[in-house]
Amino acid sequence: MTQIDLFNSLPAAPLPGSTYVPIWAGPYEQTKLLEEIDKRSWPLSDMARRVQHYGYRYDYKAKRVTKDMSVGPLPGFLKDLAERLRSDGTFEAEPDQIIVNEYEPGQGISAHVDCIPCFGKTIATLSMGSECEMEFEKDGAKRYWTLGIGSLLALSGEARYEWSHTIRARTHDHRRPRTRRVSITFRTVIL
Repeated sequence: MTQIDLFNSLPAAPLPGSTYVPIWAGPYEQTKLLEEIDKRSWPLSDMARRVQHYGYRYDYKAKRVTKDMSVGPLPGFLKDLAERLRSDGTFEAEPDQIIVNEYEPGQGISAHVDCIPCFGKTIATLSMGSECEMEFEKDGAKRYWTLGIGSLLALSGEARYEWSHTIRARTHDHRRPRTRRVSITFRTVIL
């Protein structure tokens, strides 16, 4: 389903190449995933938010991934999700690089297109804990999507390569307060 909840804003057309699944992970699965994530360490980072890297570490400053940036195989709880994404057709090959991001209220992410020479043709993000609004922009045109709790947003084609995406650093989206949000982003590395 590609229905977009815009918090009563004007509707926007879905982006070509995007797929939105409103409830990809149910409440019980999200609770178990968050428990697994929170058991693990959050390494120090130069970023405003906390991140965990699995499969391969991504160098945000150099904007690259190399073979020597491998941090080992995906842990079981993430491997299961990667296998599910391949088997449900979201990815052609099983994702081998995962970044877990934690966003506290007031934190966001700057506008970007995920590294084109680093990652394959599909990027997918599972949102947990809090909904938030993601903004997309291409040639001055903007689209706004609400990423619901437990939702999966997959980007490929035009949505992946031509539209930048950002989450504004704020504590509310259209008068709805944000709480802690954890996202799991799945990608395939190009070496």
